[in-house]
Amino acid sequence: MKKWHLHLSVLFKGSCYDECFFAMTWTNRPGYCWIVLFAGTLAVFAALGLARFGYTVVLPAMQTGLGLDNTQAGALATANLAGYLAMAAIGGALASHLGPRSVIAAGLAVSGLAMILTGMADSFLAAAAWRCLTGVGSGAANIAVMGMWAAWFPANRRGFAAGIAVSGSSLALIAVGPLAPELMQLYGQSGWRFCWYLFGAASLAIALLCLLLVRNRGAASLSLATPYAGATQTPPAVNRSWSSVYRSWPVWHLGFVYVAFGFSYIIFMTFFVKHLISAGGYSRAEAGSLFMAMGWASLMGGFLWGAISDRIGRKHTLVAVYLIHSATFALFGLTTSRWGFIVAAVCYGLSAFSIPAIMAAACGDILGHRMAPAALGFVTLFFGIGQAVGPSVAGMMADSSGSFATALLLASLVALLGAIGSATLQSRPNQDESGL
Repeated sequence: MKKWHLHLSVLFKGSCYDECFFAMTWTNRPGYCWIVLFAGTLAVFAALGLARFGYTVVLPAMQTGLGLDNTQAGALATANLAGYLAMAAIGGALASHLGPRSVIAAGLAVSGLAMILTGMADSFLAAAAWRCLTGVGSGAANIAVMGMWAAWFPANRRGFAAGIAVSGSSLALIAVGPLAPELMQLYGQSGWRFCWYLFGAASLAIALLCLLLVRNRGAASLSLATPYAGATQTPPAVNRSWSSVYRSWPVWHLGFVYVAFGFSYIIFMTFFVKHLISAGGYSRAEAGSLFMAMGWASLMGGFLWGAISDRIGRKHTLVAVYLIHSATFALFGLTTSRWGFIVAAVCYGLSAFSIPAIMAAACGDILGHRMAPAALGFVTLFFGIGQAVGPSVAGMMADSSGSFATALLLASLVALLGAIGSATLQSRPNQDESGL
């Protein structure tokens, strides 16, 4: 085995092969980090793509079926994100303590069951309760997934890996965009319920797959690996205490910056289809097609921006992405032309899920692989606060003004504040240890 690895190590010198060999689990096979990355991408597909963004496409029919106004529709999104926020407070710590495997599988199982129950809801309160439970499960799974890349990849590959994982959300947009309108047309008034049944069943299947494929101990071997050419090593984290997460100003600063993303993007995503139908004259099928197009655009965006952040640093990449988001939300809120909506959707898609990937990588940069899940859970708490507030505020503004334009302009302003906050992030003294 060692002789075989020696030949391959020479052949692939300077590539990701070396760290993958040492980041082995009980399977004793090189490259297992990519299998874990595959499973993690599917977990994000379910935890965010179906559990959260699936609501965007289902919302118009669900709103009609349950007789909800825009404020209540926003409150359902807030309930989901409040559940996510509650788990963000402890999910990272659980993943650090128990290992990501069990937390991911359990979270996806809870989320899947809750989505099925959402499809059975017959009132606003019942739907809110199940959407909240969906958020609890998806929060546990997503935080555990995004926190484990520091255990499987070195610092100069971490943003790339996290970016691939967040593309799971993009795959969900691509799948759900055309599928949900078809189901709603096929099943009529009950179509939105069948959408939730399907989303829940898919989440349960992915939970089982993650239980079979994900392993916890990649980092233990990775830390013993011989550095390959050009590698950037993660700062030692073995002796860090739990309090190091909560006493770290760079972690707090990341959290404050993350609030802006949570508040702004969720307004855009939650009411994307609704705004296209009400302000753009789109049909449900047409809005679903543009939603899918945004998913295709975002498919490359996550790992593209993650890789860029590995090169130019987390700070500069965050500034660029926030500025793109600010311009996109303003265009989407102000335009009345189809070309304007298309440009806004594609521009957002190209940068849609980059910020979570960068944040996950930055947490590993600051505190190392052992505390990365706890740090990510902590900053996600800030992110969750922004997410929980955004939809309710936007829904009330829409009911008051008669459109989502003002809410989207508010999202644009908050994203601009995120760019300003990112520009003030401090670089660590040792740039080899941090991409900030």
